[in-house]
Amino acid sequence: MSLSRTEWQERERAHHDRADALTAEHRDRASRGEKHPVWDFLFTYYSYKPAQLRRWHPGAGVELEDAVERRAWRWYSPGESADGAVPDARAFAQEKTELADLIERMLRRTASRPGQFGCFGLHEWAMVYRAEEHRHPVPLRLGQEGTDRVVEGHELRCTHFDAFRFFTPEAVPRNRTALTRDDQPLFEQPGCLHAGMDLYKWALKLGPLIPGELLLDAFELARDIRLFDMQAAPYDLAAWEVVPVAIETPEGKAEYVRRQRLFADRGAALRARLLEAWLGASTAAA
Repeated sequence: MSLSRTEWQERERAHHDRADALTAEHRDRASRGEKHPVWDFLFTYYSYKPAQLRRWHPGAGVELEDAVERRAWRWYSPGESADGAVPDARAFAQEKTELADLIERMLRRTASRPGQFGCFGLHEWAMVYRAEEHRHPVPLRLGQEGTDRVVEGHELRCTHFDAFRFFTPEAVPRNRTALTRDDQPLFEQPGCLHAGMDLYKWALKLGPLIPGELLLDAFELARDIRLFDMQAAPYDLAAWEVVPVAIETPEGKAEYVRRQRLFADRGAALRARLLEAWLGASTAAA
């Protein structure tokens, strides 16, 4: 597949407009030095700047005609046309062998497993369990004692290492599984909210191999999950107009699972699209 210069520049402009709209509020806050306990996560934890989100690529194997300037870009190779350039999945795999293997392993293994829907978002509660200082400078909705009682009244079932590693020392032994970085591909599962958010991370790490439109879809999923994650967290975020999902109640648990399943479905579709865009339809389905 190839795109004429007119075609790919039109898609690039549309991507810029969409990316700018998605990051406008964050960039405005950043210009004033204003912090936000919900949305800063998308740019600090993942540590990708709005400018990186704004850069458009066509995806692996899609040639850009009359794009000689892109031949100097990382993981682009000359295309078949005189001045063409094409994102090269083989060049990426040769330079980033371990990363390519990790991303493929994470995507495939996560996709192959059934979702688990019994954690109720308690990873955020475990991060403040019996803690004198908290990661976010906002009050706890139930206070410290009430928050601790919720943790103690449940079994922690976190399967995502990058959430587990922020548990307080007192919360760590309460988790059903002692997670490690090396074992992360063994436990990642599609019901996990953070596994859904991480699709944005994998898309960015794959760089030009992922179409810009798909990258922004992954960012939108991460954004939507982040809001829900903080709605179910123990923090009182009323000052930021965040309506809580009270997972300490039966009604809150039911709401959490219902929405968690919807996010798992969105994540599954995106996971399949990432594999197909990167590795091709036949390989992605393997």
